[in-house]
Amino acid sequence: MIPSFQARKQFPQLGDTSAFERGTSCSHYDSKFLNRRGILTAALTFSASSWVAANGSARAEEGLSNDASPADVLSYLYAGNERFAKGESLAKHRSIERVREVAKEQRPFAAFLGCADSRVPIEIVFDQGFGDLFVTRIAGNIASSENVGSLEFGTVVLGAKVLFVLGHSNCGAVAATIKGDEVPGQISGLFQHIRPAAKEAKGDLATAVEVNVRNQATTLAESSPVIAKLVREKKLVIAGGVYDLGTGRVARVELPQLES
Repeated sequence: MIPSFQARKQFPQLGDTSAFERGTSCSHYDSKFLNRRGILTAALTFSASSWVAANGSARAEEGLSNDASPADVLSYLYAGNERFAKGESLAKHRSIERVREVAKEQRPFAAFLGCADSRVPIEIVFDQGFGDLFVTRIAGNIASSENVGSLEFGTVVLGAKVLFVLGHSNCGAVAATIKGDEVPGQISGLFQHIRPAAKEAKGDLATAVEVNVRNQATTLAESSPVIAKLVREKKLVIAGGVYDLGTGRVARVELPQLES
């Protein structure tokens, strides 16, 4: 995160940074900042499929304009994944020229919460390159307070218009949570975030992976007042999907409407 004493001055779009200055974690923000019915409905009711159906496929060759809507961005991402899965990647923005172009400034159009699995390189999966995506990765794609803070930076400060939670098939972290055996070190610290999904899925791994995506998207929508504000202003949409390790395709996860 950015230093709290500089946050308001350097990044006025963050608004009131008193919670940062008090050292309050994102998961403990006072619920008064959120009008949950309006914000969560806006963030989670719109499924990825409805966004794409309403707006059509973005033209990858033309790229995204600066005034692209969250719907345009989401369509663009899914179009990139379709190219990747078909073996037709354009692999744009992966040259040394692009590296030099974005060296002084980054303006990613989407932010991701993904799993740390080595088989899910998110930029490649969505046929993107340097400077396109702001990616946080952690085993089980969990919305810990640290990850939420990073994603606040990616959306509020850097301007990403889609916040995407990406799980994947046969996720080891989810499988380990379901199994519930003793594990070394601090790995078990992940389980508390995944256990609700494992319990709801009643031991079915594929279902647990999908439910975990929904749960982490919900946490992102509920835990951050600054992300919630972007959603309320229709500057950001939260989406979710599951990447298939065998096919390379991302299946859209329907995100439910939540009631206050």
